[in-house]
Amino acid sequence: MSKHQSTSNISPQPPQEPSPPEVQQPKKVAGGLPAIVSAVKSISSEMGLVRGTRTLLKLNQVGGVDCPGCAWPEPDAGRSHFEFCENGAKHIAGEATTKRVTPEFFATHSVADLALQSDEWLEAQGRITHPMLLRRNSSNYEPIKWDDAFDLIGGELNALNYPDQAIFYTSGRTSNEAAFLYQLFVRQFGTNNLPDCSNMCHESSGAALSETIGVGKGTVLLDDFDQAEAIFVIGQNPGTNHPRMLSSLQRAKRNGAKLVHINPLPEAGMTRFKHPQDMLGLVGGGTQLADLFLQVRINGDVALLKGISKAVLAEEERRPGQVLDRQFIAAQTGGFEEFAAALKNVSWSEIVSQSGVAQQEIERAARIFVESDRTIFCWAMGLTQHRNAVANIQEIVNLMLLRGQVGKPGAGLCPVRGHSNVQGDRTMGIWERPTAVFLDRLGSEFNFEPPRTHGYDTVRAIEAMHVGSAKVFFALGGNFLSATPDTEFTAAALRRC
Repeated sequence: MSKHQSTSNISPQPPQEPSPPEVQQPKKVAGGLPAIVSAVKSISSEMGLVRGTRTLLKLNQVGGVDCPGCAWPEPDAGRSHFEFCENGAKHIAGEATTKRVTPEFFATHSVADLALQSDEWLEAQGRITHPMLLRRNSSNYEPIKWDDAFDLIGGELNALNYPDQAIFYTSGRTSNEAAFLYQLFVRQFGTNNLPDCSNMCHESSGAALSETIGVGKGTVLLDDFDQAEAIFVIGQNPGTNHPRMLSSLQRAKRNGAKLVHINPLPEAGMTRFKHPQDMLGLVGGGTQLADLFLQVRINGDVALLKGISKAVLAEEERRPGQVLDRQFIAAQTGGFEEFAAALKNVSWSEIVSQSGVAQQEIERAARIFVESDRTIFCWAMGLTQHRNAVANIQEIVNLMLLRGQVGKPGAGLCPVRGHSNVQGDRTMGIWERPTAVFLDRLGSEFNFEPPRTHGYDTVRAIEAMHVGSAKVFFALGGNFLSATPDTEFTAAALRRC
């Protein structure tokens, strides 16, 4: 927002739902013909069938484009010509739509009117064709020339008392090239205020993994899923958020792997799956995926994971030397005795009460874990967006270390990210806490002295805007207001810029 803009006349009312909510029985199968029909409809309506098909055939291909739908990887070899899912088709249709939002649209629709519409409706209008400005005390956006827009932005930034009064947000929607230039521009301006979407999704995964195994990233490759004997999916809905993962889970299941699904809600994708590209699989009931579903209480994950670990230790007592990987524990871990002693002091009644899962069901999960020599643990934002998110991930690591399920084929830790380029942004330097090595090399290459003080993450950025110590908010991609927690507080903070 600039001094020429105002949001005082935007209605605080929430967007209106287009129709009353309907309560239906949950679906039991994901994929299949409905996914194909939905993808074709999206492409046809947004891009045209011929243009849309040509685009989809380039999606997730070598020399093509990466799908903006999710971060699930592609195989190095043997890729399908249709390496995308229903969600991917919808995302690419939205990106490459032929619909356009012209200045005439904004002349017709006031900001107050637009504020009443849903995000889905707003995106469905198309791509913006001109820079648009909301002047103070005006009710509508109006077009502005590019040179005037650049002058306005530059003038606002140069008028600040110091660079840290500006905040520069971006998300995984940016390309590597754009992200690198963005962080270079921001650091040459003089600040590390680069909050990003990672602060709100897998920041806790990175922190927990860095503290426990020394690296803040996952430890598995896509090929590991074909070798796994057990796969635990916790706090994640692959059918909705990473549909292409279902094909990997289906393949693992057909290879004999056991699947355990842990979530407050049963998900169709983890119940049964019909691969849309498998003609034989389109008929019948599909492939059953989850062998065991544990309906954990919301944020009861630490208790549940402790319960599985407790059951594993109990099985080791019954069969000494046959359950725990003592050699791995001795060579690669520390604090095992303290961990085991702490678990003994946790009662089953506490675990059951806090997790909401019966002891017998937790012990069933433990048996699957114990009987597997190659186990993968997957998780997403269902674990990472709690106050105790780091503890959630640490408990997964503790459990996996008991049987040495890190650092070998077919086993490991798999944080499943949402945006396809979240990790790419970090690699390009989108981070409010850059390392000295990165800054040294950046400064040497571009002949300037980068700022060394750590910048604002997402939470601190909201707080800074709210108290008025940050005065300009610059966003490249993403929807900061919708993505952050406490929408009303964030909106009030943005209005102060």
